[in-house]
Amino acid sequence: MTDRAPTGARPPHQPTKAPGRVKEIASVSNPIVKDIRALGQKKHRDETGLFLAEGLKLVIDALDAGWEIETLVVGKAALSGELLSRTAARTVAAGADLVEASAKVLEAITRRDNPQSAVGVFRRRLSRLDRMAPAAGGLLVALDRVRDPGNLGTILRTADAAGVCGVALVGECTDPFALETVRATMGSIFAVPIARVTEAEFLNFRSTFKGLVAGTHMEGAVDYRTPDYGARPAVLLMGNEQAGLSPTLAAACDTLVRIPQAGRADSLNLAVATGIMIFEARRKALTL
Repeated sequence: MTDRAPTGARPPHQPTKAPGRVKEIASVSNPIVKDIRALGQKKHRDETGLFLAEGLKLVIDALDAGWEIETLVVGKAALSGELLSRTAARTVAAGADLVEASAKVLEAITRRDNPQSAVGVFRRRLSRLDRMAPAAGGLLVALDRVRDPGNLGTILRTADAAGVCGVALVGECTDPFALETVRATMGSIFAVPIARVTEAEFLNFRSTFKGLVAGTHMEGAVDYRTPDYGARPAVLLMGNEQAGLSPTLAAACDTLVRIPQAGRADSLNLAVATGIMIFEARRKALTL
């Protein structure tokens, strides 16, 4: 491994933090690589407050949104590309380290045979639920014990597209900063505020929330298109993939709704159902 000072002047709009270092790493046994690989485990993400974002698009999305980057790992062979080269210089100027890695190192970090040319190590950012409360016509999505990273990533992407004010993860949910979840968001994780709360904390928030709380439920007697979501602030409460809403959370809803189905399937995928609910609620709000 070589370690050298970066070349080139720092853009004037960057903070005064000292420029980062540029390191060349070819071995998967390098301690830096081991530390970055460890972020594939939730334990290490929780201990360090860091997570991985794979792909140049996601890295740029995060930087543009003001997320703090610690390290950028790039394929050395791909640095001739103009956009990657500019992003690498931007990262170093912001005070983060740049690792010019071999293909084997990138494969080891991402656990993929054909990894993308850039992987960013970013500091996590979570919001407080009370600061995500929607205003009139606004919408908050709350997910009860969502377990599938792909579902959560898709929901975050949908929430971003629809202009949802935030997503609250209630109870034992999958980690929004897992690499699989971040991939599935396609960059929307950097645009949608996320709060992680216990069921008790959510119920405390609900006790002071003056808007509509609508939950989806197999025993729901109200068509999902019926509630007037846009008349006041609204929370959509979606249940676990297998068990649905907990009895306590179901009881906390103003109304329990159901999405009608004509076929033989007994339920919808959580991400699909949440997308239907989000866009119906936003449609109601935007047509007032």
